Amino acid sequence: MRRFTIALPAALTLSTALSAAPAQAHDRTPPLGLADCTATACHFDVPPGTYDVTVRLGGTAAASTAIGGETRRSLLPETATAAGRTVTRAFTVDVRTPEGEPTGPDGTPGLDLTLGGTAPALAGIRVTPALPHARTNSRGGTPIARQIILIGDSTVCDQPGDPYSGWGQQLPQFLRKGVSVANYADSGESTVTYLENPLLWGTVGPLIRPGDLVLVQLAHNDKTTDEATYRANLETLVRGIRDRGGRPVLVTPIVRRWFNADGTLDNDTALLVNGLGVDLPGVIRSVAAAERVTLVDLTAQTKALVESLGVEGSKAIYLYNEKKDNTHTSAHGATVYAGLVRDALVARHLLPEGRVRVG
Repeated sequence: MRRFTIALPAALTLSTALSAAPAQAHDRTPPLGLADCTATACHFDVPPGTYDVTVRLGGTAAASTAIGGETRRSLLPETATAAGRTVTRAFTVDVRTPEGEPTGPDGTPGLDLTLGGTAPALAGIRVTPALPHARTNSRGGTPIARQIILIGDSTVCDQPGDPYSGWGQQLPQFLRKGVSVANYADSGESTVTYLENPLLWGTVGPLIRPGDLVLVQLAHNDKTTDEATYRANLETLVRGIRDRGGRPVLVTPIVRRWFNADGTLDNDTALLVNGLGVDLPGVIRSVAAAERVTLVDLTAQTKALVESLGVEGSKAIYLYNEKKDNTHTSAHGATVYAGLVRDALVARHLLPEGRVRVG
């Protein structure tokens, strides 16, 4: 049975003024801390913005605590604490409306956190507005990213319902305080529809700030997009990101779990060759090379992983057992794939190692 404890002493409070709050929404900064938490969740009445959250976990008994938030995002991985000990952890979270998919419902105003794990114990919590501007690196050049914006489809998005999960939904748990994930991926979108919809690119573009990393993974729904159009759409996104000072990262799509008889994924369905014969990952690689854009070849990485797991072992990565679905990932699979993205960003020096969680 899951148990939960709140250590009452030393509740931490929201001590910094919410400068981003609309004047009509907050005339003063209310104290926010453990008083805003129940046995399973916390709710903070804050306006849309980016917030640093510092938690103190543990207590008199041994505990193991994970934290999620907003639309089923994983914000802090399960953390064990010994009896009589506490640990402090911190992360940065994006609060927006709509809080999940951009074309979905608004969700609940404010910041909502959920307390999970096998034996959750929250001893203290503090929420403050995140620093609004990027710093430059030690050489005074490219700004250090404070935000990762995601543009993608249902394999990336903040999925609203169990058992589905996009890898973007799991990425925040791999990041420490100082970098947030703003997931603007949306189910069913192609490069064509993403650019056309004012709720998507029309909304995301103006939000890009200098130094932001903008990861683009759009391919699964470009089933009837011809090669010239697909290439032009990717180039439009790259140009638009750069025009706003952002740093584009092109991400090839995760594979579909579609095996050949010999146990390989070397077929059009698995490797996202569309109905017109367009090798979509191949076009992404070509555009990345021509435009000198950082490439994360998630197609190659997920292909290697799924083939290594085999027909049976790979079922847990996708929703085969639950839904006979070989495209969408489980929470476990999305977490594994988010870890691959984290590793790629660190390897390409797009995120400092000190900003990511490992292990």
